[in-house]
Amino acid sequence: MTRGGGGASASDAIVAMAFTIACFCCSILAADAGTTYYVGDSNGWSFGSPSWPNGKHFHAGDTLGPLLLVRAWRFGRRSVQAYVPWIHNVVAVDEDGYNGCTTPPGSRTYTSGNDRVTLARGDTFFLCTRYGHCNLGMKLVVYAA
Repeated sequence: MTRGGGGASASDAIVAMAFTIACFCCSILAADAGTTYYVGDSNGWSFGSPSWPNGKHFHAGDTLGPLLLVRAWRFGRRSVQAYVPWIHNVVAVDEDGYNGCTTPPGSRTYTSGNDRVTLARGDTFFLCTRYGHCNLGMKLVVYAA
C-alpha cells in the first residue's frame, strides 16, 4: 500500500533539519564577520588622524579599509577618495618603526589605494613613508581586543 499525501517522510524531516542547521551556521558566520572601519571616517586619514581610534572599540576580525582615504577637492567640493600611490602609501610596522617613523625589514607595504587589513588582537601600527609624512603625523596605532 502507498501512503496518502498527508504525512511528512523521513527525508523531508532530514532536509528541514539540514536547512535549519545551515541557517544557524550562516547567522554565526555573519555575526563573527567583524566591523569595517574607514580610517578617518568622513574626513579621511590625514596628518591629524593619529587620534582617530580614540573612543572606538576594535576587535580582532574587524577590518580597516580602505586603509587610507584622503581629503581632496573635486569640482569645488571636498570629497574623500582613495589615495594616489606615488603621493601616499600605508606601511604596517612594529612599535619601534612607529615611534621612529622607520620601516623595519619585513614590514608590509600597501600601495593599491584600496587596501584593507583585518585586525589581529593587540596593537597594529601604520604609517605613511612618503615625503616625510610620518614625521608630520601621518601615522596611526589601532588596538583590537
